[in-house]
Amino acid sequence: MPSLYELLDNVRGLLLQGGPVMPYILGLSVVMWVLIVERYWYFSVLHPRIFTTVRGHWNARSEYRSRTARRLRAQRVAMLSFNARRSLPIIRTLIQVLPLLGLLGTVSGLIHTFEVITIFGGANRRGIAAGISEALVATLAGLVTALSGLYFSVNLESRATYAREQAETLQRE
Repeated sequence: MPSLYELLDNVRGLLLQGGPVMPYILGLSVVMWVLIVERYWYFSVLHPRIFTTVRGHWNARSEYRSRTARRLRAQRVAMLSFNARRSLPIIRTLIQVLPLLGLLGTVSGLIHTFEVITIFGGANRRGIAAGISEALVATLAGLVTALSGLYFSVNLESRATYAREQAETLQRE
């Protein structure tokens, strides 16, 4: 099993090999994963507590039919739904931006390749290979990070939809 130092050195090498967009891909993927983990923590720990509290307050009411009661119910449903969907648009946006950053890295690598060909002709095969490698690594990094978050984004969307449906079950009389 490789040591932590070897793993960090491999990550550093990958970042250097992928060109100038790799730190941005890394940074945005870290932000995406922090938001994903935060949403799972919310749905597993916080949401059940908040929903139980809201339901308890609603059930403690003496009446449910007045205009004030209906507005209060609508406000609480909206609050629960808003809390469940918080950060999901940002996660979706990051999933869309990461492949575009990979594409930007592809273009950067191809420009590097063409510069080497322009300066040295076809004789500098290492320079050409480095440019192509930069293009492919950046593309791969953008796609892998986006695809890794896609499943979890869809799962979190379904959890948020379920939370909204659950909030709609507050007693309607």
